[in-house]
Amino acid sequence: MQVQPYLFFNGRAEEALAFYAKAIGAETTFLMRFKDAPEQPPSEECGNYSPEHIMHANMQVGPTQVMVSDGAEPNSAFNGFSLAVAVDSPEEAARVYAALAEGGQATMPVQETFWARAFGMLTDKFGVSWMVNCER
Repeated sequence: MQVQPYLFFNGRAEEALAFYAKAIGAETTFLMRFKDAPEQPPSEECGNYSPEHIMHANMQVGPTQVMVSDGAEPNSAFNGFSLAVAVDSPEEAARVYAALAEGGQATMPVQETFWARAFGMLTDKFGVSWMVNCER
């Protein structure tokens, strides 16, 4: 069994994929636009999205796969969870934190904690909450 996050970006999925590629080296391994679907879903199922919007994409971050869409959640907000990214050094933690925080909001600056050599929390410009952690 495997659990994978599926993030809905309300028309900004393509921008998000490019941002995460630059910020954390995420690789888009699959991308399908609404226009590429063999059968077009009824518009009420997809919200007010154009045929060019992303119906589904897979984003690989290290061994983790995150699914992404402009899709069927027109009023979704990223609440009640954080994506946690593990890094190997405090320097990498600071770099990843700064990259993800660009245009977003710092919640807890990167700092040493009792459990980590470096740990920080932020919300990125898309509203996704992140925890950056470098274990002891």
